[in-house]
Amino acid sequence: MRTILIIGAGRSASSLIQYLLNKSDEENLHLIIGDLSLASAQKKINNHPNATAIALDVFDQNQRTALVQKVDIVISMLPAHLHIEVAKDCIAYKKHLVTASYISDAMQELDSAAKENNLIFMNEVGLDPGIDHMSAMKVIHEIKAKGGKMLLFESFCGGLVAPESDTNLWNYKFTWAPRNVVLAGQGGAAKFIQEGTYKYIPYWNLFRRTEFLEVEGYGRFEAYSNRDSLKYLDVYGLKDVLTLYRGTIRRVGFSKAWNMFVQLGMTDDSYVMEGSEEMSYRQFVNSFLPYHPTDSVEIKMRFILKIDQDDIMWDKLLELDLFNPNKKVGLKEATPAQILEKILTDSWTLQPKDKDMIVMYHKFGYELNGKKEQIDSKMVCIGEDQTYTAMAKTVGLPVAMATLLILNGKIKTPGVQLPIREEVYLPILKELEEFGVVFKEQIVPYLGYNA
Repeated sequence: MRTILIIGAGRSASSLIQYLLNKSDEENLHLIIGDLSLASAQKKINNHPNATAIALDVFDQNQRTALVQKVDIVISMLPAHLHIEVAKDCIAYKKHLVTASYISDAMQELDSAAKENNLIFMNEVGLDPGIDHMSAMKVIHEIKAKGGKMLLFESFCGGLVAPESDTNLWNYKFTWAPRNVVLAGQGGAAKFIQEGTYKYIPYWNLFRRTEFLEVEGYGRFEAYSNRDSLKYLDVYGLKDVLTLYRGTIRRVGFSKAWNMFVQLGMTDDSYVMEGSEEMSYRQFVNSFLPYHPTDSVEIKMRFILKIDQDDIMWDKLLELDLFNPNKKVGLKEATPAQILEKILTDSWTLQPKDKDMIVMYHKFGYELNGKKEQIDSKMVCIGEDQTYTAMAKTVGLPVAMATLLILNGKIKTPGVQLPIREEVYLPILKELEEFGVVFKEQIVPYLGYNA
């Protein structure tokens, strides 16, 4: 019997656990699911005989190390900043580790120790990061193998609401951590390369610089720039590429509307608002508007944002019930961003029958035999329900598949890494197709960068 420890049984773990349980008999697996909430862990395994649910406090070093010692491999589905202590345990007790999170500096520092102990620390093997790496490297390697020279690489991904569940004016609902949505784009300018020139977009202008995307059968989308595209120059072996751009996908019109919150200062997470607990939604809005002895909050808001009463932007604000004097924030010592998240959660929470949707879109521009061409690669995945969401599927399945590949000796290269080698991405991408995660590629005229 081979034992897998999965730390964290949140929303993203549902498809991961289901996949491994379905494979448990043929692969001789036993799963230990540890979560702060025992009920959450128990719900995920549903009394399966090849799994054990336990209450696990990841900060309890004795409990954590005792578990790591007795398993064959560890999957950490914790928030990214909590991986490092688990990773150190894995070094100490010589266990492989798999996470879906970006490689932190602290994780990278364990690379030498992992290699010395012949351990595989596979990171960034979820959706984004994860499937984006694997699907991109597959095509880039194929182009280079033919003798092609990469000229352009653009990559976009978004967690959205499925068309049949798209019921509000924002064409958006929370399918992942709401806090990450509210804080998106902060912490520095977006950086990318356009036709050989470095470009920078400051946060206050980020949501007004969008690129349009067409996805057959699903219509038009827009994308705003991710914070730092430049780190992928080395990761993807694209040091000489002329254009490199990564963005987040939303439905058309979202970014322009979201920019209203940015300009008002409602997405700021750097200070606490006095009296936030008893503050009404209307008072919260008024806090960001100038004083006027007679004008209403609504009039001041429209004047500041330069929008008319018949503008769809105004309808979007009204839909959120922002001006309700009777709804209380109910959060102690809250930042503007935390209050905005609370307000949006009222309107943007997925309903029990709602489905989510993942859209990923890559553009590869290259020169081959003196001719410039472009490959567009698109993937759309629709969730099943509120447990087995598209987000849980596309994050959890690659993690589970990578874990089995490591256990079965199919992935051999040790060290702290991400899934950019053929031994990792080829089998995972192939198996993902069985679960409906399929990339459709087509050659289109090379247009260069047009955002």
